[in-house]
Amino acid sequence: MKTFEFSVIASGLDPSADDYESRFYDHGCDDALVSFQKGHTIVDFAREAESISDAISSAVADVVRAGGTINRIEPDPLVSLSDIATRANMSRAVVTQYAKGNRRAAFPAPVARVTTSSPLWEWASVACWLWKEDKLSKADAINAQAVKIANGLVQTGNLELDCVLNDRVREFEHNL
Repeated sequence: MKTFEFSVIASGLDPSADDYESRFYDHGCDDALVSFQKGHTIVDFAREAESISDAISSAVADVVRAGGTINRIEPDPLVSLSDIATRANMSRAVVTQYAKGNRRAAFPAPVARVTTSSPLWEWASVACWLWKEDKLSKADAINAQAVKIANGLVQTGNLELDCVLNDRVREFEHNL
């Protein structure tokens, strides 16, 4: 088994309740750190599982059993050039050159802009590109895609992640 680190962002629980943290522990989140920030419950997992899909699926199920409403899975799917550099263990200057097309072609286009000078990229697309350029491991690209797929399922209200997430991640991995 491998250990996967990620966070489940949830709402719907009162952090002032006496059993706030113990609820998570009692419902299977004994491998997580629970905190409350900016109106959200953050459940930081270091979960052992056969795959990232299994880890995320079981964590989401545990948080739901504890009474949480799932908002999203992190690491954040939208990243800046600095975030990309950190996640890929590269310098910001090198990542900037990739983004400008000066070092390699076909770097993914930004998907959002916080301001006109601060574009954001979809991490799953960038991770796949970096893997194809031999700059990131295949496992990191698969993990990024798994988080993207899981967040898509959460947005549609589908919290029965186990089968669907595993199937979609396997399909992605097969097509890499």
